[in-house]
Amino acid sequence: MARITRRRVLKLSGAGLVAAQTGGLAAILATGRAPAYAQGTSIHWLRWADFVPASDVLLKGQITQECQKATGITLNLETINANDLQSRITSSIQSGTGADITMAIGNWPQLYADSLADAGDVAEEIGKAQGGYYDVSKLVATVGNKWIGVPWANVGGLVAYRKSWFEEVGYNTFPETWDALHDAGKKLKAKGRPIGQTAGHTFGDAPGWWYPFLWSWGGKEVEADGKTVVLNSPETIESVKFAVGFWKDACDEGGLAWDDTNNNRAFLSGTISATNNGASIYIEAKRKPQTYLTENGTPMWQDILHARIPKGPGGQFNLPGPFTDMLMGYSKNQKAAKDFLRWLHSKPVYAEWFASQQGYASGAARDWEKDKVWEIDPVLLPFRDLPLSGRLAGYAGPPNRRAAEVVTKYIITDMYAKAIQGMPAEDAVKWAHDEAGKVYA
Repeated sequence: MARITRRRVLKLSGAGLVAAQTGGLAAILATGRAPAYAQGTSIHWLRWADFVPASDVLLKGQITQECQKATGITLNLETINANDLQSRITSSIQSGTGADITMAIGNWPQLYADSLADAGDVAEEIGKAQGGYYDVSKLVATVGNKWIGVPWANVGGLVAYRKSWFEEVGYNTFPETWDALHDAGKKLKAKGRPIGQTAGHTFGDAPGWWYPFLWSWGGKEVEADGKTVVLNSPETIESVKFAVGFWKDACDEGGLAWDDTNNNRAFLSGTISATNNGASIYIEAKRKPQTYLTENGTPMWQDILHARIPKGPGGQFNLPGPFTDMLMGYSKNQKAAKDFLRWLHSKPVYAEWFASQQGYASGAARDWEKDKVWEIDPVLLPFRDLPLSGRLAGYAGPPNRRAAEVVTKYIITDMYAKAIQGMPAEDAVKWAHDEAGKVYA
């Protein structure tokens, strides 16, 4: 594998990005002829507009060009807002036409299992070659013995926070418990520096905060049988009551309408002190050090650290975001699509994308824990281990179709949002329990 240096990563992430040439891809092309792939075919790959812009530049430029040279396959890469992906997936399945390969987030693949091609030959091959998949990646990409996608990466959330601001209110490290964060948040909000979190209908940051929040109080969606809904519990009610006070005392109350971009902008503009997020805030601040400054005129990235969501009486958790490449069942180019996925997920090619992420994404397979990217910046190192410390939506049951439907309907998020907006905690929990019951019935 090509050696990944700080200079290469910064080159990918800086303004006026110039595509880096790699030893890995050069090795693929060294013979002067393409491997025996399904040549002369065009593949349509649909994915999100990445929160690390350098990665989209890399994929649309260098990777697309090298795909044609190495495989003979013409790559048509389309990127859209992540919140629009599910509507595109649904309409494509209904019409029987659309992208050959579509990116899925979390346990979305479970929703579409019957409409996806079996990708087991590719998934097993890649997993075996790269140290085996994390459990969270395999669970969302399989139904029984069928692989309904090829695991791509994991994007988890940590709390990005302004180190100096927390120190000003008496916290030299990020608060470890909810009571401590409530105390810090009240003091910060009094200074005009609230905590910023979404309670809106958005794909990542909303479930990424509220599911771990629920679990940390001992609440859960269903029993281990994956059928018995147990959301209406004393633990859940207590979590909702705390959330209401915490929101009023410590949070930017405009977060009820936020999507996954609003908290990034609020943090970088200096209007919030902390938010649960991927590494994109820090990466963007570091990419543009003269644009994002503290109130003292120093580069903001130097004042950003990351911490886990606080622990509660039920423990401390995160919700990993497995990314899966789904091979659509309606695709008429399935052989070529599989050939493309084999090439794209191979170590030399994937390493280029992985380096461009700079620590925003963990791999789907265990070998990427040892990648050189984790040696570049200790502030990003905590993101490496998130796939090992998370629970998937649907706990204590499996992350199956029903659990994915609960996520997609934002039932857990809305439970907290309704209470924040004035519904009694007991009523909000009963509403959510009944809604989840309809899904699991």
